[in-house]
Amino acid sequence: MLKLAQQCLERAQSTAAKLGKTRLKPTMPAAAPIPQPAGRHRRVYSDEGGKLSPFLPPEIFQKLQGAESQSCKKELTPLEEASLQNQKLKAAYEARMARLDPSQAMQKTSLTLSLQRQMMENLVIAKAREETLQRKMEERRLRLQEAANRRFCSQVALTPEEREQRALYAAILEYEQDHDWPKHWKAKLKRNPGDLSLVTSLVSHLLSLPDHPIAQLLRRLQCSVYSALYPAVSRAAAPAPGCCPPTPNPGSRRLRPSQSLHCMLSPPEPSAAPRPQDSPPTPPLQPGPVGSPSPLGDTASGLPDKDSSFEDLEQFLGTSERQGRGRGVQPEPQLQQLKTAVEEIHNAVDRLLSLTLLAFEGLNTAASKDRCLACIEEPFFSPLWPLLLALYRSVHRAREAALSRSMELYRNAPPTAIGIPTKLLPQNPEAKGATGYPYCAAAQELGLLVLESCPQKKLECIVRTLRIICVCAEDYCPTPEATPQAGPPPIAAAAIGADDLLPILSFVVLRSGLPQLVSECAALEEFIHEGYLIGEEGYCLTSLQSALSYVELLPRGGLAK
Repeated sequence: MLKLAQQCLERAQSTAAKLGKTRLKPTMPAAAPIPQPAGRHRRVYSDEGGKLSPFLPPEIFQKLQGAESQSCKKELTPLEEASLQNQKLKAAYEARMARLDPSQAMQKTSLTLSLQRQMMENLVIAKAREETLQRKMEERRLRLQEAANRRFCSQVALTPEEREQRALYAAILEYEQDHDWPKHWKAKLKRNPGDLSLVTSLVSHLLSLPDHPIAQLLRRLQCSVYSALYPAVSRAAAPAPGCCPPTPNPGSRRLRPSQSLHCMLSPPEPSAAPRPQDSPPTPPLQPGPVGSPSPLGDTASGLPDKDSSFEDLEQFLGTSERQGRGRGVQPEPQLQQLKTAVEEIHNAVDRLLSLTLLAFEGLNTAASKDRCLACIEEPFFSPLWPLLLALYRSVHRAREAALSRSMELYRNAPPTAIGIPTKLLPQNPEAKGATGYPYCAAAQELGLLVLESCPQKKLECIVRTLRIICVCAEDYCPTPEATPQAGPPPIAAAAIGADDLLPILSFVVLRSGLPQLVSECAALEEFIHEGYLIGEEGYCLTSLQSALSYVELLPRGGLAK
């Protein structure tokens, strides 16, 4: 034992010496590193050549999605446990043999025979245990399969989707045999059937477990959708054969390393220096120069840097636009690819929802279904939205270009030029505060929309924007009979009507400087639940779409008028 301990100490000292040498190497004098913002994912370097894609390849995306499930602890089988025991026995045998003298041959033979007997006994016992375990597992699988067959009994033959759902339901039943938490949650739902907070907690807990069949199905469907979207975006961004990479204009800005679009919600890059505020709330009516800074960027210093998150996307759109001019590509193939991807996403969300309702029957009510759908959409869309938005922006490139031209021409236009009546503007701007232009808070709130990756949260951002507009309008033009409220009023109860709301919202869109709002709203209209489209959320989305269409059609040469 002393000899073995001495060998352990020598090995530990040699290992420590090696580690010390490797750690001493980087301590040589070097230039001070530039601090970089800590992101949750890798950063992608994109240049004007378009050679590097800002999106992860499908195989890497699949590995990232499956890394969590692979890292979960796995129980050892009886044979694996026996193998570990035999390794320990062999190590002890070798240590004892090293301590014996060459003259003790009989003891060496006895130790060898004892080792072989113990190792053989461990293997035989483990094999018997494994056969018994496999037999019991097979009996349980058949029993659960029969229960799933009774649940899916039908007079006609099952479709492949129904057969897959039956297999997943059997896997869920098998999972519930090994875990107790589903029974506790079902009991909670039975005691409180109308508590929607329980639904949120249940679905969040369910999708956070990598070994649950529904969470595994979520990752498989995400990988399938990502693999369908990636070729369409990559083909649009790939350089044409035989074409040289485009030479950047001398006056154009060089794209800096930007955050990966796989993680839109990483902390934004800090600005190099604070930008000055614009003092006049309504500058002269004239088109600003192309290189002039946006009013929103000047006045809304607290707004996160959207340029950093979307410059890879702009690179992709610029490359595909140059390709379209060079090769005569029509938008119909991309539009068909988008329709196919949208249909696949709808089918994937429906499958997840139906399987969740099948596993927890207490969720099978109208309110619980809606809440369950909202909880499923957030983790489902988060890694897919950047790629999906890239395809939407490619399809709506012409509309975004028109909106961008209007934003350039009318960036310094006063609110009255957009049609906002003077009664809904600050009567005394100097006394109202330090905001650079009217409805600045609404433009800042609208700018936060691009930082979200879930349709429901994006829609909530639009609703907040319109509520802020209503609050600002009532602040600028208070009515005598207005009564103070605890929070922001609903859109329907606001003092301004739709005729006044449209020009104000158009002015906010102009000051936001975000042409990608066209694609964002088109995607939201497709993926928002039907129940929201007939309420306040649907009214807000429709109002924003109307404002975008109005800004697109602003006259190009009628600025003086």
